[in-house]
Amino acid sequence: MDVVSAKSSTTETYMIRLRPGQEIKTCLENLVEKNKLQAAFVMTAVGSVTKATLRFAHDAGSSTNRIHTFEEQMEIVSLVGTLNEEAHLHISLSDKDGKVIGGHVMGDLIVFTTCEVVIGNCAGLRVTRPFDASTGFPELACNKVDE
Repeated sequence: MDVVSAKSSTTETYMIRLRPGQEIKTCLENLVEKNKLQAAFVMTAVGSVTKATLRFAHDAGSSTNRIHTFEEQMEIVSLVGTLNEEAHLHISLSDKDGKVIGGHVMGDLIVFTTCEVVIGNCAGLRVTRPFDASTGFPELACNKVDE
């Protein structure tokens, strides 16, 4: 099995708090750009949103992915992913009844009360996303910075 991997012995950590009305994905991408992070990832996140646009994996009988925008107050149960110029984030959100939905974050992830995010960055590594013909999507590639 072909595995894409690279090792870093140093992890830099960034903690941020986002305020009501801010868009989470854009803020994380801006943090990456401002700090010139090349191999960043979400370590943990808590908070709430009023809106989220998510993409769901396509059904076996279809080659298209369904995209849905939710406009309600929801708690962030989990936020994971890798960050470079374009974030690759997945989120799980719970509604007022505790029902959980999740998917690939497309955008419109608007903070309700607060969002606290801890970002890690693997020093000495660079993440890119070249197109992978076997999946039809840009996929993770990681290399040492000096390669």
